[in-house]
Amino acid sequence: MNNNDVLRRLRYTFDLKELAIVDIFASADGVATQEQITAWLKKEDDAGYVEMIDIELATFLNGFINSKRGKREGPQPVPEKRLTNNAIFMKLRIALNLQAEDILDIMSLAEFNLSKHELSSFFRKPDNRHYCECKDQILRNFLMGLQKHYRPKA
Repeated sequence: MNNNDVLRRLRYTFDLKELAIVDIFASADGVATQEQITAWLKKEDDAGYVEMIDIELATFLNGFINSKRGKREGPQPVPEKRLTNNAIFMKLRIALNLQAEDILDIMSLAEFNLSKHELSSFFRKPDNRHYCECKDQILRNFLMGLQKHYRPKA
């Protein structure tokens, strides 16, 4: 999945206005202008579309964690220069304070079933022998499940 899709889906799911997204970036000690956000939220074939790079999405997700769970004391985490689907999934799990059962319930809302063992493999370190790469389909279904969970009427 590309970073712009993730931002668009989270914006819709949590009904985030562009100014709220600016605030989310600021809570992670990042800077994003309203014009940048507008360009990121456009579809790929629209004029003015700008591709969001990994460090920008990582900054947004760090700010999302801060806005949902509160800013932790001390220095803020440094946003990753390279994001994987596993890292995106993990940051969303942390921001929304989700346990394995919660995630499995959310996945079932998107009519996608996983076992607890499959799910735990996405949150392991890459050098662990039980680590499994999170494919686009799994992240897409998780985001769809989040949408159905947080915006059931939409």
